[in-house]
Amino acid sequence: MSKAVEVVVCGEAMLLMLAEPGVPLERAAMFRRGVVGAETNVATGLARLGHQVRWLGRVGADPAGRTVLAALRAEGVDTGHVVVDPAAPTGLLLRDSHPSRGIDVQYYRAGSAASRLAPEELAPAMVDGARLVHVTGITAMLSESACLATNRLVELARQAGALVSFDPNVRLKLGAPELWRERVVPLMESADVVLAGEDELELLRPGTLAGTLVTKHRDKSATCGDERQEAFSVPVTDPVGAGDAFAAGFLSGLLRGAGYDVCLREAAAVAALVVQCANDTDGLPDRSGLDRALAGFTEAGETVHR
Repeated sequence: MSKAVEVVVCGEAMLLMLAEPGVPLERAAMFRRGVVGAETNVATGLARLGHQVRWLGRVGADPAGRTVLAALRAEGVDTGHVVVDPAAPTGLLLRDSHPSRGIDVQYYRAGSAASRLAPEELAPAMVDGARLVHVTGITAMLSESACLATNRLVELARQAGALVSFDPNVRLKLGAPELWRERVVPLMESADVVLAGEDELELLRPGTLAGTLVTKHRDKSATCGDERQEAFSVPVTDPVGAGDAFAAGFLSGLLRGAGYDVCLREAAAVAALVVQCANDTDGLPDRSGLDRALAGFTEAGETVHR
C-alpha cells in the first residue's frame, strides 16, 4: 500500500550516463551511471529535506527502469503508482561535464515509456492528502498524451485542495517556441507558484499569472515579491541541475510556512551545493546539511563540520 504523502511530482525519469569530468562526450571512454529528470531531481531534493514525496510516471520494463525505481526508493520516495511499460524503453541521457565551457547533452527519449503517459492513468487517490503537486513544462512537451496527463494532474490537484507549483524548464530540443507557448503557458497562468528563468519568461510571454512568481535572473539572483536573493559564491563544477535544486529548496521552505526571504535563501543554498558536484543530485543536502551550508554561506567562522 502506498504511504501518505505531502508532495506529488509527475514527470520523466531517465538513465544518465555521465562522461568522465572534463572530457568531451565524443572522446569519453568512461561513464558514471545515474538517474535524472527534472521532477525526479525535485523529488529527491524534497525527500532529503524531510518531506514525504510521491513520484508519478512511467518507466520501461528494462534495467534502466529498475535503476530509476531503485534510486527513488532509496531516497524514500513513494513509487507505488508508477507504471512499468513492457513495450517502451526508459529514456537515456548522455552528457559530458565541464566547469568552464559548454556542456553537450544528448537525449534519447523518442518513444520512451515516459512519453506514453496518458490522462487515464492518473486517479484522484494519487494526490489524496497532498499539500503540493509539482510539474514542469518538460512533461507537457514529451507528447500530446503527456500534455493531457499534465493538465489532468493539475485538475486532480485542484480537486484535492493541493497547491500547484510549475517550472517551465524550457528545453527547445523538445519543440519550437510556438509549441511551448501553446502547451506550457496555460499551465503557468493557472499555477499557484511559478518558478521561471528570466529568459523563459521572455520566450513564453505568459499573460497574467494567478499565483506567486519566482524569477531566476541572468545574474543568478532570484526574486519573489519584494524579496531578492543573490547567488552564493561557490566554485562551479557543473551547472546542470541547479534549477531543480533551487525549486526543491524554495518549495521546502514554502511547505514549512517560511517567508519568501527564507525560501529564496534556502533555494540559493541548495543550488549552490548542487553546482559543486558533477551530477544533478549528489549535492542535494539533507536538512542538517542545508543548515550547515547556510551557516557557512552567511556567517563568518569555521566551516568544517567536526
